[in-house]
Amino acid sequence: MTELTRRGLAALPTAALAMAAEGVGARAAQAEGGASADGPEAAKFKAIYEAEWAWRNQQFPDDEDESKPLAPYLPDDSASSQAARLARWRQTLAALDALDARALGDADQINLAVYRGQIEARVASWAFGDWQAPFNSDSSFWGDMAFPARSHSFRTEADYRGWIARLGQTPRWFDQQTAAMRLGLGRGFTPPKATLTGRDQSVALVAAAAPEATEFYHPFTAMPDAFAPALRAELAAAGRAVIADKVIPAHQRLLEFLRQEYLPHCRDSIAANALPDGAAYYRSKIREFTTLDLAPEEIHAIGLSEGARIRAEMDAVMAEAKFAGGLPAFLQFLRTDPQFYVSTPQALLDRAAWTAKTFDGKARLWFGRLPRARFGIRPVPPALAPFYTAGRGGLYEYLVNTYDLPARPLYSLTALTLHESAPGHAFQIPLALETPGQPAFRRKGYISAYGEGWAVYCERLGVEMGMYATPYERFGMLSYQAWRAARLVVDTGVHALGWSRQRAIDYVAANTALSQHEVTTEVDRYISWPAQALSYYLGAMAIWRARHRAEQALGPKFDIRNFHDAVLELGSVPLSVVEARTDRFITAGGPSPYPQEV
Repeated sequence: MTELTRRGLAALPTAALAMAAEGVGARAAQAEGGASADGPEAAKFKAIYEAEWAWRNQQFPDDEDESKPLAPYLPDDSASSQAARLARWRQTLAALDALDARALGDADQINLAVYRGQIEARVASWAFGDWQAPFNSDSSFWGDMAFPARSHSFRTEADYRGWIARLGQTPRWFDQQTAAMRLGLGRGFTPPKATLTGRDQSVALVAAAAPEATEFYHPFTAMPDAFAPALRAELAAAGRAVIADKVIPAHQRLLEFLRQEYLPHCRDSIAANALPDGAAYYRSKIREFTTLDLAPEEIHAIGLSEGARIRAEMDAVMAEAKFAGGLPAFLQFLRTDPQFYVSTPQALLDRAAWTAKTFDGKARLWFGRLPRARFGIRPVPPALAPFYTAGRGGLYEYLVNTYDLPARPLYSLTALTLHESAPGHAFQIPLALETPGQPAFRRKGYISAYGEGWAVYCERLGVEMGMYATPYERFGMLSYQAWRAARLVVDTGVHALGWSRQRAIDYVAANTALSQHEVTTEVDRYISWPAQALSYYLGAMAIWRARHRAEQALGPKFDIRNFHDAVLELGSVPLSVVEARTDRFITAGGPSPYPQEV
């Protein structure tokens, strides 16, 4: 471990995190590992989660399960359906309350901690009416609808028939979202107006496009060779027709609603606390995204403290780079010097691919188990790019934003790649899916504090792995760390402490090397998505804290590959479960969780 990392570990507020984690999955902290015990309570628990999971997958099609044809429908998001979902999850929570949790085996204690957290978050979200604001500055229901067109592998006729049938339901689904937004508008539950400028452009692009020019038509441009020519022609014609007759008109009506009725009347306030029952709503979002029960003021203080510590690290790297000026001058240098930027989108994609492949050559030294799944590197779709993050990764793709190249510095690209591809999201998510013996809600669920925390942990891990070739790249990593610490300050500042949008923008700009474009889009994201931004740094701190405990306890017996495998085998879990798993890892002497090769 480098001295840079040791200094970071020393500042972790372990007491605050440990006390906060105590209330989430407390029984998981008692678990000692092993298989679930058989018995009536275990059977009851299994029946509860299997029935709810099957129902949940009917409600929300699983577009990432490529072993099944693409589902031929969009969700029923009517007000009555939303009320039925809330009732179902409340019933599920009551059934979990009726369990004798003490009679569950060790593995099911952890499963219960994970599953209960999922259900509690859904009950809170639906009770507060999140479904009445189905888009924000970062993401939208109409953008999500296009996701399978670029990410799903269309291999069978059933996939294409399902896609065509799904597209045919666009008018009904858009009408349901419009009705939901009208309900939210009526009670002042909308995204802040200040964050929505230009967010209608992605709708306008589809509304004015020819069917073949839309992303929805993409699957029909490269159909499998095994398809007969007549079948290809039939499917392509059906795809063009449904996009022309259903998808484009639905976007046209949505665009009119957004521009004439919705966007002009969204709320002027930016704080979550200003929403109906806003203080309680914001606390529920903190619990959902961080799995911790921390007050906004506590999180704000952690962010300020961590920001000051990272600033000292930045100063040290600036000295190494032999830069004579202060931080503002260095940030201006980084944001404007041509050496840190490329001139073509392909050049940025090429650098991202080179970085990802460089990690591949180091992976075996840091991880015992590697995922089978592979990801591709693609540009962010043009309709999303102007308001999208610098990159985003997942199971099968690493999206790199090639829009506005002067806002995409190379000194941040290594940290971005480690976060969004491997060993970050495109490593952790497939490993969770490939872990045998865990229930589907563990393998396919996603808890932001764990998933984003792991990805931020990977950024700093890159120092130890030798991924940062220059002081500027290490400064880019520290800028990303400062950015995540700044989120703790800005998110709580905006939503609980009365900060203005401009104050938030100024704070991020002064404390990170992000471009001004990124600063603005990111702050708007935090304003319109309360508490999600808190998950990154708090999650990373918990993982670093767990690693530090294991290193201290195990000494020379500590093997970084075994520790990483032990954390990643969990799937996506509350931070208290990471703490409990680390306890077991230490007690057992730091072994690999997987059988050793002979």
